[in-house]
Amino acid sequence: MLKPREIIELLRQEYGELRWRPRSDPMSELVRTILSQNTSDANSGRAFARLLVRFPTWEALLAADPTAIAEAIHVGGLGRVKAPRIKASVEEVWARLGSFDLSFLAEMPLAEAKAWLRSLSGVGPKTAACVLLFALGRPALPVDTHVYRVAKRLGLVPPGVGAADAHELLEGMLAPDEVYPFHMSLIEHGRRICKAQRPLCPQCVLAFGCPSAVISP
Repeated sequence: MLKPREIIELLRQEYGELRWRPRSDPMSELVRTILSQNTSDANSGRAFARLLVRFPTWEALLAADPTAIAEAIHVGGLGRVKAPRIKASVEEVWARLGSFDLSFLAEMPLAEAKAWLRSLSGVGPKTAACVLLFALGRPALPVDTHVYRVAKRLGLVPPGVGAADAHELLEGMLAPDEVYPFHMSLIEHGRRICKAQRPLCPQCVLAFGCPSAVISP
C-alpha cells in the first residue's frame, strides 16, 4: 500500500505543484462551504455570488429573512434547506463575538478551532476543516466525496469507517505541510481518473500500489 507522502509525490508529478493561497476570509469560507453541500462547485459559486449581491454585508444577511436568503441562493440547489443553516451560523457568530471576524481561529490550537466551528449550527467536520484550511492555512483536512473515495480505494480508510471519522484518521497520517496538497490532489485525481463509476485504473499513476485497481491484461 502506498504511503500518503508517496501518493502526494506521484500526483504532484501528474498534476503539478499545489501551493496554498488564501481563498477568502474565514466568514466567507464558512458560508461558501455551507452552500457547497450536495451541489457542484460551479452552482455553489454562483449561489455565493448572488448571495453577496443581495446581501452585501454580513449585517444585512443577519437581518434577512430565511425566505429571502433561500431565493438568493436557489441556483445552488437546496436553498430552503441551506438558508436556515446559513442564517443560524451568522446569528451564532454574531451572538458569540459581536463581530464576524473569525481570524482568531488562526491562533487557537487546531483541535479547539475545529471544536469552536463545529459548535455552530450546521457545521460538521468537513465545513470546519474547509474554513481552517482554505481561509487560514491551518492543517485541517476536509474529506469530501472525492477524497473519501480515493483514500478508501487506496486502502488508507479501512472498511466500515465513514467520511466523518475519516477526517481525523487521514489527517493523522499527514504532516502539516502535506494536508493541502493531499486534499487538492486527491480531488483532482478523483475527478479525472478515480471516478465513482468506471475508474480509469489503466491510466492511474497509483495503480501499481492500489489494492482496488482493476487492470485487464
